[in-house]
Amino acid sequence: MNASVRLSASSLRAHRRRFAGTFLAVFLGVAFLAGTLVMGDTLRASFDSMFGDAAGGTDAVVRSADAITTPGESQGVRQPVATDLVRTVEKVPGVAAAVPNVQGAGQLVGANGEPIGGQGPPTLAGNWITDPELNPYRLAEGRAPQKSGEVVVNRGAAEKGGLTIGDTTTLRTPDPVRVTIVGLATFGGEDGMAQVTFTGMTMTDAQKYLTARPGEAATIQVRAGPGVTQRELVDRLTPVLPQDVEAITGQESAEENNEMISGQFLSVFTLFLLVFSGVALLVATFSIHNTFAIVVSQRTRENALLRALGASRRQVTGAALVEAGVVAVTASLAGLAGGIGIAAGLQALFPAIGFPFPEGDLVVTGLSMALPLAVGIVVCLGSALLPAVRAGRTAPLAALRETAVDTSGASRPRAIAGTALVALALACALAGVLVSPSIWLAGTGAVLALVAFVVLGPVASSTAVRVLGGPLARLRGVTGALARRNALRSPKRTAATASALMIGVAVVSLFTVFGASLKATMDQTVSRSFAGDVAVSAPSFGAGGSGLSPRLAGAIQDLPEVDTAVGLGRGVAEVDGEGRALTVTDPVALARTFDLGTVDGSLRRLGTDGIAVTEKEADRQHLTTGDRAHLTFTDGTKETFTVRAVYGRSELAGDYVITRAAWAPHRTQDSDTLVAVTFADGVSTDAGTAAVEKAAAPYGNPEVQTRDAYAQSSAGGIDMMLTLVYALLALAVLIALLGIANTLTLAIHERTRELGLLRAVGQTRAQLRAMVRWESVLVAAFGTAGGLALGAFLGWVLVRASDGASDSAFAFAMPPAQLAVVALVGLAAGALAGLRPARRAARLDVLRAVAAE
Repeated sequence: MNASVRLSASSLRAHRRRFAGTFLAVFLGVAFLAGTLVMGDTLRASFDSMFGDAAGGTDAVVRSADAITTPGESQGVRQPVATDLVRTVEKVPGVAAAVPNVQGAGQLVGANGEPIGGQGPPTLAGNWITDPELNPYRLAEGRAPQKSGEVVVNRGAAEKGGLTIGDTTTLRTPDPVRVTIVGLATFGGEDGMAQVTFTGMTMTDAQKYLTARPGEAATIQVRAGPGVTQRELVDRLTPVLPQDVEAITGQESAEENNEMISGQFLSVFTLFLLVFSGVALLVATFSIHNTFAIVVSQRTRENALLRALGASRRQVTGAALVEAGVVAVTASLAGLAGGIGIAAGLQALFPAIGFPFPEGDLVVTGLSMALPLAVGIVVCLGSALLPAVRAGRTAPLAALRETAVDTSGASRPRAIAGTALVALALACALAGVLVSPSIWLAGTGAVLALVAFVVLGPVASSTAVRVLGGPLARLRGVTGALARRNALRSPKRTAATASALMIGVAVVSLFTVFGASLKATMDQTVSRSFAGDVAVSAPSFGAGGSGLSPRLAGAIQDLPEVDTAVGLGRGVAEVDGEGRALTVTDPVALARTFDLGTVDGSLRRLGTDGIAVTEKEADRQHLTTGDRAHLTFTDGTKETFTVRAVYGRSELAGDYVITRAAWAPHRTQDSDTLVAVTFADGVSTDAGTAAVEKAAAPYGNPEVQTRDAYAQSSAGGIDMMLTLVYALLALAVLIALLGIANTLTLAIHERTRELGLLRAVGQTRAQLRAMVRWESVLVAAFGTAGGLALGAFLGWVLVRASDGASDSAFAFAMPPAQLAVVALVGLAAGALAGLRPARRAARLDVLRAVAAE
């Protein structure tokens, strides 16, 4: 083993530049993975600390025991508790103080007239709690609200909206309320909790605007007396509470709030980054493997001489693995430092782009360091294993050979195995799409398709390069022909080099196709279901926003320019024991403005005890017109509704429809998510839109959009997602570029004598540079073409599998312009990767190159 170590050390000293590309590939992959883990740990610890500090004075929380959770939501909806319960709680031994906590949705309008927040995180409003220990917010400036119309807002929301103490603005509750800011608050020492906004009102205002009835609160906050623990306090409270009310510790409440605000987001965000770390490391695997394979090939004679001098196979293999291990350890350790630097950079960058990364020291755990280090070492050693074994198998007689012939691309077993994998991948993917819709089955087919592309790469590279390089030979003459011949020289090497870029391009193409399909789906949904002329909406997604005032639809309906205006509200209830979202609306106006497909029964006869259901939901619940459905509302009331209509399409209308009169006794804070408007005959779009905008202005100035504009804005989040995806995938493309550049650099070293002879027989430096650059472009073209084909196929599989496995109807769209840009970027990447190797080749001394071994 000592001999292997000495051989490795000698080789690394002599050929440092050969491993530069490998070092960078490992470094970038490990740095991205480590940075992701450190950032996730830091965010999680910061939010835990922030919520712990904010709720430090609350020892128990009294709330409704039952919650109704609808599909796709992690937090359920609970009924309010009576504020009269405070008197009962205060009498319990060990209770020092108890206050009602009213909470609902309330969105502030900034100084520029635009709503603040609402793009995901909630926009909250509630009563300002005067007990400083029970109030999670701390007054930082100004004073507490004392009379109607006065509010305290969190400082982060005020800064974002350009508001200061003394300003008057609108608070959407969702009915517009004019408020004056008299104080600014912090949460856990920060200007707010993530991007959540909070507006604190007087108790009277909070109950007036945020609850359906006076005397109700979301929870009751309780503080324990000296010597009473949180668990003891909960145990004392439980016996005196009504059957449908429970008490939990303050710690449990803080953990739930932390999970609601940051937990799900952090999990998804961290997983998102980890996926791209995996893509980057997968791309790096090809680059690393290719580097070691080329180095072993170039050292065939050297290894053969070692074997002839008595070195065993184990020693030669060990020497190659020790080299890989040294590169792996040094690059991975450097990557850990780089990852901490990335996390620190993001900590400084996030506040600048509007995401409040909490201040404080970075949290660097043992796992966040050990995992990337282990992954980097395993990836590097695993990539070098086959080349190392191949080096150990070098026969001593190979020292007598001048060159070796690469026939790897023509391997019959490889062709058979690759073809079998393609067949299996198609079978799995098509079964997951057409036979039994399944995301997992389709995903298995996608992974197999990727493996099949890698296995078949060397077999297909010769044909692909000949086809792609055909025009090059005609356009660039001898230079183009030589570039194509060099790319054809080693099919396996060409395929391995191109595979790294292929994976990056495939993932980019996959997301591009899927994003375009999501946009087409939204456009199809709006075009097919929405028959109105304009839509009034409060632009937001996720939990944010306060919605629209239920009175807005009536105000718009009164306009002479309008034929029909219908508001779509949202409620929740358990339908036969399962949590479901309800659409609360005027069903007659709904049918006039939305295309509901075939309607069995009558929407006019819903009344206060009727419900309309989609065909799909009716089939699932085994319901038909005339059947009874048992609904349990958040207030605990159980009622029996009669199915009076079954309609064909849900999409924008939802799966269950009830009237506002039926919902009124059970409502909490009522709001609409959308108001659809149809103009009267003869009214132009411009005139109708202007009239609707004027009528909507007093209701918080919501956005009025045409049908096409509404479809585009509904899909606006997709562009944001794609921008982030492209930014993250740039790392994978960069690693692929390093792989191409490193391969060409090593190939130039391998062909030193050949290049010298070309220069000796009259090839100019410019021609030599062009030859190397075009060889790089051909390799990149092969990888880009394969990536586009694979990505488009995987995008189709994902869209079709999602269509079959979900209730929504997905539309498949192939965006030619965006894919053409991806193709051009791939080719440009190849040209860029060839610049440095081309310059290095052109600088070779002709006489020394001719004399090189």
